[in-house]
Amino acid sequence: MHFISQAIESYVENHSEDEPELLQQLSRETHLQVLRPRMLSGHFQGRLLSLLSKILQPKNILEIGTYTGYSALCMAEGLVEGGALHTIDINEELYDFQRSFFDKSDYGSQIFQHVGSAIDIIPTLDMSFDLVFIDADKENYPTYFDLVIDKVAPKGIILSDNVLWSGKVVEPVDPKDKSTPVLLEFNRKLKEDPRVETILLPIRDGLTLSRKR
Repeated sequence: MHFISQAIESYVENHSEDEPELLQQLSRETHLQVLRPRMLSGHFQGRLLSLLSKILQPKNILEIGTYTGYSALCMAEGLVEGGALHTIDINEELYDFQRSFFDKSDYGSQIFQHVGSAIDIIPTLDMSFDLVFIDADKENYPTYFDLVIDKVAPKGIILSDNVLWSGKVVEPVDPKDKSTPVLLEFNRKLKEDPRVETILLPIRDGLTLSRKR
């Protein structure tokens, strides 16, 4: 899922904003306690999420796929006073882990957790979002986009993670692979949708930035 050498990746991190201590701690605890720690956004991508959020100064953020809360905490850094971040995850077993780190941050009271299917929860969120981060089950990416696009404010941003899928999007598709065909469809969908302007960034496993017109 990394397309540059470890040496270059280390250089990039060393010449980017430092990773906050709380997020270093969250990363360590995730690696020690939780399965599939590679799902973390990590230092470089996390600082990118933080900076984009600070530029946007969003009032409302929606995250689809919380995992252990790293990316939520990064994006929360840009919230305006009184703003809110709503994050959805289907794994209720991670709820307390997430909450413990949210409450250690300066943004705990602004982060609202939702447990269950994002397909069911998104329609219940009656608000407009300035920033959306899609980082959940790949098979439902097109559905998530369709559910959120009308809830995104004009000039709002939708970020979609893992869109290069370890390079599988440019390789022959395994007939047993359910995720890659959906991501191929999703990437094409974002490129062709007139409601957004899109750029696919080769950061970590691929991060698409789509701006609503």
